[in-house]
Amino acid sequence: MITLAGQLAIKTIHGRNGDFNVGRLATSIGEFVIKNAELDQYDEGKYDGDFVITEIRPSTYNTSGRLVIEIRAHLGGMTLSSIDRLSRDDACRLTPQEIDPIDEETQTGTPVAEAKATARTPGTRDPLVDTTPFDSEPAPALPAETSARDDDAALFGLLWPLGDVVKLDATIDRRVLRQQRDRLDAIGYRFEPLSQHWHLATA
Repeated sequence: MITLAGQLAIKTIHGRNGDFNVGRLATSIGEFVIKNAELDQYDEGKYDGDFVITEIRPSTYNTSGRLVIEIRAHLGGMTLSSIDRLSRDDACRLTPQEIDPIDEETQTGTPVAEAKATARTPGTRDPLVDTTPFDSEPAPALPAETSARDDDAALFGLLWPLGDVVKLDATIDRRVLRQQRDRLDAIGYRFEPLSQHWHLATA
C-alpha cells in the first residue's frame, strides 16, 4: 500500500447498465486506470489530491472487436484538495468504448433473471406458503408514500433512516450503489466530492 499525490480524471459513460465512471490517475510513478465502484458518485472532472493505492495489476478485456490491455490500480482511499473541469484532451484519453465494470465482474449467487422468474406475481397465492384462509379479504394496498419508504429502507439497509449527511458503502454490489446514488439524487441530496459524502440540499 502506498500513498501518492496525483490527479484523477473521471469521465462518465452511458452504458446499458446505466451511467458509470472510469478514471485515469496520473502520479509520479506512472498513469493507471481506476475503476473503483465509488467513482460512480462523482461528476466528470479532474480531482487533485493524495491517493492510497492498494494494488497495481495488468487487466485485459474485449470490447468492440478489440483486446484492451491496461494497467489498473485499486484505490483504498483518497483525500481530495481541488476540482477542475475535464478538458477535451482529457476526455479523449478516456475512451467512451470502455466496458462497464459490472460486465467484467463475475456474477455470484442467484442471477437476477432467475430471481425474477421465481418470484410470485403480486396477487397470486402459493398454497404451500400462504396460509391465509381462502374466504378472507386480501390486505388493502399500502399508500404510495408508505411503499416508497419501504423501498428506500430495503435499498439503503443499515443506512436507513437517512440523515442529512450520507456516506455510501463502496464495497457493496455496484448495481446497488448506482441505485442508491440515483435515489439520493432524486430525493434532494447532492454529492460533495471533497468530503466524499452526500448532503441533503437545503432550500
